[in-house]
Amino acid sequence: MSTDVRKILAEFLGTFILVFVGGLAILSSGPAGDSSLVIIAFGWGLALLAALYAVGEVSGGHFNPAVTLGALFDNRVDTTTLIFYWIAQVGGGVIAGYLLLIASSQEQVGQMATVPGGAGTMETFFIELALTALFVMVILKVTTSEEFGGSALMAISLTYVGIHFAAYPLTGASVNPARTLATAIAGAQGTDIWIYLTAPFIGAIVGWGLYKLVTTGEVGVKVDELID
Repeated sequence: MSTDVRKILAEFLGTFILVFVGGLAILSSGPAGDSSLVIIAFGWGLALLAALYAVGEVSGGHFNPAVTLGALFDNRVDTTTLIFYWIAQVGGGVIAGYLLLIASSQEQVGQMATVPGGAGTMETFFIELALTALFVMVILKVTTSEEFGGSALMAISLTYVGIHFAAYPLTGASVNPARTLATAIAGAQGTDIWIYLTAPFIGAIVGWGLYKLVTTGEVGVKVDELID
C-alpha cells in the first residue's frame, strides 16, 4: 500500500475513532450537569488521544478539516492532500455517526449534533472561530519538531478537553466540521449548521496567522505553494 493511501486511510480511521468514541461519551453521560460535562470533555479528549496514538504518526493526525486547512497554509500539505484528507475525514465521521445511530436512535444522535446552546447565533460563531484558532495554533506549535512525541499528543488532547469544558454548554464545542457533519447527517439535525461549517475554517486561518506571528514575527503565505 502506498504512503499516500495509508495517510488517507489513517485520516479516515482517526476521524472515525474520534467521532465514535466521543459520541459514545455523550450517550453515556446522562442528564446535563457538572458530572456529564466531565464525562463528555474527557471522553472527546481521550478519543482524540487514542486516535493520535493509533494512526496519527502516519498522516499527521489531523482528523479535522479545519486542522488540515491550517496545515495547508503552513505548507505542510498540498491542495491535493487536503482534498483527499477532507473526503476521508468526512467519510470516517459520517460512518461513525451511522454506527452511533445503530447503537442508539436518531433522536439521541440528533442530540449529539453541535447546535447553539447557551450562546446566541453570532456568539456561537465567534466562540467556534476563536476556539478553533486556539486549537490550530497549539497543534501547529507542538508539532513543529520532526518527532511526533507523547508530550505533543498530550498537549493537543488536553487542549481539546479544555475546549469542551469551556464551550460544550454554549456551542456544543465542535471546532471540527467533520464532527458536525457526522452527527448532523446521521441525526437529521441541521440547526444553524452553517456556523460550524464556516467558523472553524476561518478560525484555522486565524490560528495559523497567530502561530506564524508568535514564532516568526511575520505572517505570509506563498500562494504558488498552496496550489502546487
